[in-house]
Amino acid sequence: MRIFAIGDIHGGLKALIQVLNKIEVKDGDTLIFMGDYVDGWSESAQVIQFLIELSQKINCVFIKGNHDVWCENWLRSNDVNPVWYMHGGKETIDSYASFSLDEKKNHLEFFENMPLYHIDDENRLFVHAGFTSMHGAKKEVFQETLYFDRTLWEMALTLDGNIKEDSILYPKRLKHYSEIYIGHTPTTNFNSDMPMHAANVWNIDTGAAFKGKVSAMNLNSKDVFQSDNLPALYPDEKGRNKD
Repeated sequence: MRIFAIGDIHGGLKALIQVLNKIEVKDGDTLIFMGDYVDGWSESAQVIQFLIELSQKINCVFIKGNHDVWCENWLRSNDVNPVWYMHGGKETIDSYASFSLDEKKNHLEFFENMPLYHIDDENRLFVHAGFTSMHGAKKEVFQETLYFDRTLWEMALTLDGNIKEDSILYPKRLKHYSEIYIGHTPTTNFNSDMPMHAANVWNIDTGAAFKGKVSAMNLNSKDVFQSDNLPALYPDEKGRNKD
């Protein structure tokens, strides 16, 4: 059985389909999506519809990201969070123009059923952003941390490679899991268009919201499959780029 972690998509349906075609998804595969399915490119609603249909054929786990929380709240109340609107929400609202009320209700239910984290049989943690509790994600007091935190990744990046897991200096946060998979913080911020590895943390967000790609990683082989850069797939759009 193959298991893939798939990074942030941000409304880039064309990129998602490219990646899945490269993976050549088969019955028996498991796809674990790291969150942020919406906001950025023009096909957010279409991404959600595609994922709902995909989950009826393939075993999927959909982690909830911060952009998904914003979209969920809008679908529930029709209230527009101004921060969300400025960070891709406008494009997501526009993408729902042709969707019926029943379809929107179905999407809302899809968002509501997303877990904030997932721990598999090999004690691998999948969470959109991170966590701050030294006792692990299950003990996180503020749930927003699971989809907003960046300190876990920053800590992993700065950890001295000579500090081993059995050292008293090794961060207690990291000891709870064999591996930790995250999205949320684009690796393109660190001049990398590939997933990055630090300590036992893998960051799979390769900047699809901006000028980067959607990425998928085979958890066992660590082989990476990527889309084209999103601006090349949506040449008439800017996504969340400001230039």
